[in-house]
Amino acid sequence: MTPAVIAFYIFAVSTVTGGLFTVISRNPVHSVLWLILAFLSSAGLFILLGAEFVAMLLIIVYVGAVAVLFLFVVMMLDVDFAELKAEMARYMPLALLMGVIILMQLALAFGVWTYGEGSAERLVAPVEGGIQNTQGLGLLLYDRYILLFQLAGLILLVAMIGAIVLTLRHRVGVKRQDILAQIYRDPAKAMELHDVKPGQGL
Repeated sequence: MTPAVIAFYIFAVSTVTGGLFTVISRNPVHSVLWLILAFLSSAGLFILLGAEFVAMLLIIVYVGAVAVLFLFVVMMLDVDFAELKAEMARYMPLALLMGVIILMQLALAFGVWTYGEGSAERLVAPVEGGIQNTQGLGLLLYDRYILLFQLAGLILLVAMIGAIVLTLRHRVGVKRQDILAQIYRDPAKAMELHDVKPGQGL
């Protein structure tokens, strides 16, 4: 076997193992760590396919942001693991039934699986016109589909602002920063000098 094939089997096995232990691990912290392993292994598979830009996005976005955020939230929350396991035990029969159904569907799908014509050539990810896939993706996003790309960014911005507005609550008795009061304050009135006599207090 070639080194690429060996690397594929290693990444594939680690991806499946990471996904499996993410689901069945009893400790949420361990589940997040297994999830990070699955993400890193998937990035390795993307690199083998020649999509190194997607692989770096997977590492930066999912491993560097989402998975680390999950890890910090799980570690900072005071989770009652005994109560969590009790809740899991209640829904275990339903989860097993759903798992069996999904496995049966996968078996039916892979039982009739056939490769299409020219699939081996498509998996090689050929480079057309001497342009690498990262450069080609950049040309598509920032040249041909620049308006759609900017529109998607505006939609995400509006969604973020809407979520902040909907969840913002001004509680009574909480001291907040007043920017205008700080800007327009008079330095002459902001400080007050007291002549304190020896042995006397204010």
